[in-house]
Amino acid sequence: MEPLRVITFNMHKGMSPLNRRVRLDDIARALDVQAPDLVFLQEVQGKNQRRALRHADWSIVPQHHFLSRRLRLRAAYGLNAAYEHGHHGNAVLTRFPITSWCNLDISVNPYESRGMLHCQLQPPGWPVPLSALCAHLNLLGHDRRKQYQALARYIRDNIPAEEPLILAGDFNDWRGQASLCLQEEAGLTEVHQTLFGSLARSFPARLPVLALDRIYVRGLRPLHAEVLGDRPWPNLSDHLPLAASLLPDVVLRKSA
Repeated sequence: MEPLRVITFNMHKGMSPLNRRVRLDDIARALDVQAPDLVFLQEVQGKNQRRALRHADWSIVPQHHFLSRRLRLRAAYGLNAAYEHGHHGNAVLTRFPITSWCNLDISVNPYESRGMLHCQLQPPGWPVPLSALCAHLNLLGHDRRKQYQALARYIRDNIPAEEPLILAGDFNDWRGQASLCLQEEAGLTEVHQTLFGSLARSFPARLPVLALDRIYVRGLRPLHAEVLGDRPWPNLSDHLPLAASLLPDVVLRKSA
């Protein structure tokens, strides 16, 4: 089994950090260079009529479709927030067949519409499927704690213990509270924390000081992890992407 190349990225609705320029085409080129097997995207713009009128280079198709075509990947989209002129949410792009998917509403207040997109994938040669969960959590700590519990409960109730999984996204967790809860409640570990002893700083993109973005795993072993901080990434969003290389753990490889 070859290592999985995984990236998580809050793409800021395809806009530059200060919302002045459309960066979708640049994002596509930068992701293509990375040759990922699996991409977790947050703040994906499914539709925005106002920006379509304002920017001549605004994509006429939803951003997850644009990126999946450019990268030659399959795509699933989970709508989180809908408004009069459009909607946005999370997306998963992958080289592997998507055998099923669903979108879980994890909103806990009327002001922040948040969700977790769950895709079940079937990598070639794997004896069991891989669950890919893409999440975007709230800004307030007491709201996030409710969401950690909701995520852990969903994993326990819906994903078999022998099935490997990746939970990645923007956790907005500058206090570092998510890891302990997700490890105790769902057996997840964060890849950067496992390899380096600390979480990766990814926000703001041009001077990252906060560790908001995460890649949690179960049944997978991290071989490498990094923050993609070189050009052009600091100019493509207000977040930097995280990348990791993962291998199935011993139990999965023995069962193959």
